[in-house]
Amino acid sequence: MFNKILIANRGEIALRIIRACRELRIKTVAVYSTVDKFSLHVRFADEAICIGPGSSSESYLNIPRIIAAGEITNADAIHPGYGFLAENAEFAWLCRHHGITFIGPSPEAIYLMGNKVHARQAMVRAGVPVVPGTEGAVQSEEEALAFARQAGYPLMIKASAGGGGRGLRVVRTDDDLRAGLESATREAEAAFGESDVFLEKCIERAHHIEFQIVADKEGNCIHLGERDCSIQRRHQKLIEISPSLALDSSLRDTMGRAAVTAAKAVEYDSVGTIEFLLDENQNFYFIEIENG
Repeated sequence: MFNKILIANRGEIALRIIRACRELRIKTVAVYSTVDKFSLHVRFADEAICIGPGSSSESYLNIPRIIAAGEITNADAIHPGYGFLAENAEFAWLCRHHGITFIGPSPEAIYLMGNKVHARQAMVRAGVPVVPGTEGAVQSEEEALAFARQAGYPLMIKASAGGGGRGLRVVRTDDDLRAGLESATREAEAAFGESDVFLEKCIERAHHIEFQIVADKEGNCIHLGERDCSIQRRHQKLIEISPSLALDSSLRDTMGRAAVTAAKAVEYDSVGTIEFLLDENQNFYFIEIENG
């Protein structure tokens, strides 16, 4: 059990972690930017330390300052919450390097999950179904057009390091593909610092089904059922329904086992989400793993 946890987040997320720690009688350290000095998470934590000005890049995303705050306060562990640094492999590795436990997946798992191309390849090796797509990042317009002729439209252009609908385009013609490649690579570079994109067959009228999984460092993993996240706007989830009305008990069991297999394939050892697409013929396909 930890004696003290630093929470590398803010607001409602930090408050939920503080409440859980209080129930476990674990002391907490809040970090805050200058504009959050009087926020509730600062008030309710046992200790608080300022890590910079209002800009997130200079405070909640500033890895050296957060690591330093952990060392100054003698924190045993750092909880990233979600967002900010929760899926940053470098941050998880530096926590390990400085002898502080990162409450989340291993740096290796985060790195693998953070690149959709690498994650797809891991799922193929594990026998988890994936959406038909390019084997790796698309290297040229000619390669993309060749795949389009083979697979047929519509297709999706996806950023390898993407998330939240950034660097994602649906294309239905060669002209769409040419224009989409250019805009998607620019957006991916701006949002994630990596311009690689790949192509997948677009599964239209699909259900977006997520399975919550819990895994430990001993190789044990279970799922906690599914959520149907199909009601979206611009690829952003608006409403989640649980249990999904699109699944019967047999399909739910099959997808749940696939979710566990997917987690084990990347040696996942935390709480996370395995995301699938379910088509009109009840075929499902892995799309990504998210931390938390």
